[in-house]
Amino acid sequence: MTQRSRRRHRRRGGAPSKVLFVAAAVLALIAIAAIGVTTWVLNVAADAPSLSSCKPVERGGNSVVYAGDGSRLGLIASDEARTPISIKRVPRDLQLATIAIEDERFYQHAGVDPEGILRAAIKDIEAGEAVEGGSTITQQLVRNLCISHPEQNLERKIVEAKLAEEYSQRHSKKEVLGQYLNTASYGTVEGSTAIGVQAASKIYFSRPAWKLDLARSALLAGLPQAPTEYNPILNPAGARERRNEVLAKMASLGFISDSRAQAAEQQALGLDLSESYFKHRQPYFFDYVQDKLIEAYGVNTVRKGGLGVYTTIDPRLQQVGLDAMRSALPYSSDPSAAFVSIDPRNGEIKAMVSSSSYDSSQFNLAAQGHRQPGSTFKAFVLTTALKQGIDPYSTYYVSRPLDLNLPRWGHWEVHTADQGYLGTVNLQQATVASDNTVFAQLDLDVGPEQVAETAKSMGITSPLDGIPAEGIGGLRIGVSPLEMSDAYATLASGGIRHDPVAIRRVVFPGDRVDRLEHPHPKRVISEGVAYEVTRLLHDNITEGTGTAAYTGCEGQAGKTGTTDRFTDAWFAGYQPNLATVVWVGYPESNEIEMTSVHGTTVFGGTFPAEIWHSVYSNGEIPCDTFSRPDNPITWAPFYGRFTRGGPTGNSLSGAARGKEGTLPGQDAVGGYDPNAYAPGVGQKPYAPPPPPPPPPTSPSGGGESTGVGGGTAAAGVEGG
Repeated sequence: MTQRSRRRHRRRGGAPSKVLFVAAAVLALIAIAAIGVTTWVLNVAADAPSLSSCKPVERGGNSVVYAGDGSRLGLIASDEARTPISIKRVPRDLQLATIAIEDERFYQHAGVDPEGILRAAIKDIEAGEAVEGGSTITQQLVRNLCISHPEQNLERKIVEAKLAEEYSQRHSKKEVLGQYLNTASYGTVEGSTAIGVQAASKIYFSRPAWKLDLARSALLAGLPQAPTEYNPILNPAGARERRNEVLAKMASLGFISDSRAQAAEQQALGLDLSESYFKHRQPYFFDYVQDKLIEAYGVNTVRKGGLGVYTTIDPRLQQVGLDAMRSALPYSSDPSAAFVSIDPRNGEIKAMVSSSSYDSSQFNLAAQGHRQPGSTFKAFVLTTALKQGIDPYSTYYVSRPLDLNLPRWGHWEVHTADQGYLGTVNLQQATVASDNTVFAQLDLDVGPEQVAETAKSMGITSPLDGIPAEGIGGLRIGVSPLEMSDAYATLASGGIRHDPVAIRRVVFPGDRVDRLEHPHPKRVISEGVAYEVTRLLHDNITEGTGTAAYTGCEGQAGKTGTTDRFTDAWFAGYQPNLATVVWVGYPESNEIEMTSVHGTTVFGGTFPAEIWHSVYSNGEIPCDTFSRPDNPITWAPFYGRFTRGGPTGNSLSGAARGKEGTLPGQDAVGGYDPNAYAPGVGQKPYAPPPPPPPPPTSPSGGGESTGVGGGTAAAGVEGG
């Protein structure tokens, strides 16, 4: 072999050696990492308290909830919602239902279920977030018994696992299950949380646990994982779905037959609520606060920790709002109303009021009711447009019936309620008149996905699909007054979003203070954009569809909202110091039309605006005004698919930017019937708009643009 051949042979033989070396190095690093993780886990477990040192959470007396003015709202009940019961008296169906849905290998593992942990980890990774816990019944039990302030972290899971293994070694499976069934939380009703199956059975069904049938047992077994979400009083549909999930799981594991499961799935919830628990002032808000506390601290600490809970609610404003709703809608046949007020400066909830009777319904319309928002959602379209630099005074659209065929979304028709159309108008004029057809075109031009993102950034937490109908209020799920108030408060704060805050502080025994909720202020839109949107919505409250709300304060702005077929009516408005959203409708159904309430068809500009007016007048809300921003918005010419040139001889130049003199557009809002809106305050017989210019040569709509498929717009009928 020549010298050259030997060199080539050595090079060929060296490549595999390098690969093996790299592979060995990688394996070594993985081994080192695994050793490090294992060492850390062992250290955390070694530092965990032993089961012998674990004592139940101290009983510190009943926790007390206070209003923002220091007055007491009520005690958080404990003893009357806790009735221990022997495992011998718990129906076998209830035992098996609990095991099926919470810990199907309960009888096979020693307190910790590695298979369950792995399954949960895989699902969490697939979802990109924590969607499933891997805790066994034993782990949940030691958490309830031994951990005062559970935190959502890996260290807590390791401590739980160690304690669970020790507990499982010292107690039989029957003892573990019996203890769990006496300490788990089964939801909050009238301010009292049911701890244990006996208390839950008495609260929900007015009967002892040993008299529960299969369907009721399955319902209770499904509650501990998310007692608020599956609460059969607050969310009967969700509770029924969860109950049927439990029954299906029992059948799949062979605990019951398929025929028994199917028969139980057909049964009603069978609720028969007890009336024996504490009453509270402001019970809807009280329940809202209590659920927040339990989510943060666990039920044992909240029930027996002797907490002092100081909230943000203003009882006087609550009463003013309740009086306003009862005055406007005094009869039992009238629709219900709800409103939420938020301080835009810090996110504090000042009022959360529902006209419903708490004795007849514990459903919190203000925080949990999700209804279609109508034209109040146009504020997000407007905000999106201004974020893109679109000048509302020089950007024109033709107000006209729309019959669009959009390649991406299909057929979409949009019209106004009274079939009155303004012709060529700018965005300020369209906002004052709340014109559906103009805002539908604007939504398509700025992008429905961008409108959805704007709404989410400002405070909307309900799911949005990013479709054009959302821009004029056609949502798949709807929104609550709480989240709408939070979103409008973002405008009132000059573009800074605060998370809603109901609890200022929690004081523990020994005077330790915890700030449970933080507003987390974050600028989501510029001050200049917020200011210009506010100016446009000020025009709406002073000369447009929302005049009945106006109290004369120059710092007020707002927007009406009415849904198709008049099933929901809204007014969303604000000053720099308070944002309030009012909803009116029939909570029992979104199919009941409000076409003759006291002989009136209910629009956002009628009862909702009147209630808002009463709150700000009788609540003695100080008048506050907005300051001009240090960095005003910069306008840019905008030419969208649907825009048009302005009317010939338009005279807006002197007032186009809101300078001294006539407000832009005040003479061009005659496209709706003023008798269909709130009478009186500030309304004038408006002149019709100038005739539209000749149509341009470009197509009138329907190109490759975003829209919504299927039929007519199911949203803001006023548009207002």
